[in-house]
Amino acid sequence: MKRSLMDILCCPVCKGDLVLRVDTEDEKEILEGNLNCAACHVDYPIHEGIPNLLPQTPK
Repeated sequence: MKRSLMDILCCPVCKGDLVLRVDTEDEKEILEGNLNCAACHVDYPIHEGIPNLLPQTPK
């Protein structure tokens, strides 16, 4: 995921701002990490450069 996407990404559940946590990145993009919505407390993982922004289903 490119850092520039943070300007346009929002939480798909509540449309709130997302906070980025980077675990691994190279010179081009973020490879592993997490996007967190502080408003509704939902985490969205970033794995192999792809953010998973599908809303979480309750278990």
